[in-house]
Amino acid sequence: QVRLVESGGGLVQPGGSLRLACAASGFTFSESAMTWYRQAPGKERESVAAISYSGTTTSYADSVKGRFTISRDNHKNIVYLQMNNLEPEDTAVYYCGAYGHWGQGTQVTVSS
Repeated sequence: QVRLVESGGGLVQPGGSLRLACAASGFTFSESAMTWYRQAPGKERESVAAISYSGTTTSYADSVKGRFTISRDNHKNIVYLQMNNLEPEDTAVYYCGAYGHWGQGTQVTVSS
């Protein structure tokens, strides 16, 4: 019953920015921690960022610290991932996750 729908991906040049959104339903969003994952071609799925249920605590992979920001709106049941200073290495399908589930993902391609 958990449903997660990612959006906001696209093609961007190195150094550019994108803001991803994940609309959640099927569970009590305001009581659930949320995580953004990504999977690049030829690589394993990795955790990029996580946020506590209240939004007061966040964590990031070393590869994105200082460039990405995770946030949430518990009134709208949406978790966001602001991505700045994007690099080609950030190219991947990005997923949001909760309770061991994730959505279809949104493609982010960073290329000149």
